[in-house]
Amino acid sequence: MKVLKFGGTSVGSVEGIRAVVEIVKQEKQQNNSIILVVSAISGLTNLLTKMSEEASSGNFDENDLKLFQDKHFEIVKALIDVPNQNPILTKLKLLMNELEALLEGVEILKELSPQTKDLILSFGERCSALLIAKVMQEHVGNSLAINASDYILTDHNFGQANVIEEKSFQNIQQLAKDYSDKLLVVTGFIAANEEGRVTTLGRGGSDYTAALIGAALHAEQIEIWTDVNGMMTADPRFVNKAFSLENLSYTEAMELSYFGAKVIYPPTMAPAFKLRIPILIKNTFQPDFEGTKIQFDSQPTDYPIKGISSIKDIALVNIKGSGLVGKLGFSGKLFSLLAQHHINIVLITQSSSEHSITLAIHHNEVEKAKQLIEEEFCLEIAVKWLEPIEIEENLGIIAIVGENMKKMVGVSGKLFYALGRNGINVRAIAQGSSEYNISVVINENDLSKALNAVHDAFFNHLKKTIHVFNVGVGNIGSTFLNQLEKQKDFLAKNNDIEIKLVGLSNSKKMLFDEN
Repeated sequence: MKVLKFGGTSVGSVEGIRAVVEIVKQEKQQNNSIILVVSAISGLTNLLTKMSEEASSGNFDENDLKLFQDKHFEIVKALIDVPNQNPILTKLKLLMNELEALLEGVEILKELSPQTKDLILSFGERCSALLIAKVMQEHVGNSLAINASDYILTDHNFGQANVIEEKSFQNIQQLAKDYSDKLLVVTGFIAANEEGRVTTLGRGGSDYTAALIGAALHAEQIEIWTDVNGMMTADPRFVNKAFSLENLSYTEAMELSYFGAKVIYPPTMAPAFKLRIPILIKNTFQPDFEGTKIQFDSQPTDYPIKGISSIKDIALVNIKGSGLVGKLGFSGKLFSLLAQHHINIVLITQSSSEHSITLAIHHNEVEKAKQLIEEEFCLEIAVKWLEPIEIEENLGIIAIVGENMKKMVGVSGKLFYALGRNGINVRAIAQGSSEYNISVVINENDLSKALNAVHDAFFNHLKKTIHVFNVGVGNIGSTFLNQLEKQKDFLAKNNDIEIKLVGLSNSKKMLFDEN
């Protein structure tokens, strides 16, 4: 048994769905038993959110609903034979009518409860599953759309519902038994409470659905099909040399994802982690590429780290003062205060003298955090046990991640040397006792430069890179450049040196390559 989850980009176009069909055909040819989990078509969950919020303010735009409908109808007309189109178009139209009635009700009441919003958002996955099941029926064989809200049971926490696993697992096992002869296409992201009210599973909800089904059926593997070649050593938007990782442990995947890698959202994969079910990240549009396998154990690698992750829009909150020294319960009071107001702390560091605590939090929460701390500890500030709260903004975090780090000497030295020789100032440092992660806070403007410098330090097979800015490109300059071009392979092979030409100038103009 395999569970294959296809994200919004995979089912968001005719080309994407054709690729999905070929992937499913190949699995069927290998006699694999599979269940598909599908997200809403790319962009349509955001569109449903927009429609619901505009309706609640009395500005529902019917053109948005038409766009939602047209996206589905276009795929039907492209991938399903004309004689077979009418039944699926009718089913989709009935769902569109139900959605329109809901939005009109929200517009009349000018009220959007979390319960109603979850019901509106569910139409993305419900329409997608119906559509993909019909396409599979046409091109693969006996298929059936399944609404996960009939099988996955949650509490009443609309928008971020908590799954009742035992009952949900029983329902999923019965589902697989009842329809063992069919290819099931299950809605991701949505579930229902005990009263049958539709709930949603929050961020990464479709991954969560796949993990729940995989765990309930003790699947051999869960496959997350997306539009990238697995998880990479760094963000390819910043680091041209980033490459796909063959394998990661669960811990490494969680660390990388926490610090910015968006391929999966690890908390949603917990049901699979508990049963040690491997998770494979694959590219729908390059199915022959091996992708990244996430499993319980970390596999051997030639590199000291597995990857580098980054987060932008970070601010530091610095709390200093003699009143912190030896003060029992201060940290607990501080963290409880922020937790009560749902402020997420990304990183914590404290001086060994206990004279200061530094918190890294997201930029959009910093003013609220500062106000809360000042109100809570106003007496300590008034008598100067605490200094005024300091805020540093326009910062980012880079984190190097890998289980092998704890077995190797000099990893942190290599990190700080790479940053230092490139003129990058470190504002705060944090490392867990597990040694899976070293995180540093730096200026946001230095993030791209830092990522490239650190990536070169850990993943470049050459010992030294020399960056050249050549001022003057006349006879001497051009001769020098020709020599560099002729000698670059020799220098790399025999001297472990890579020469990078980063800039040129003459008396009139300059060329510079930031990459």
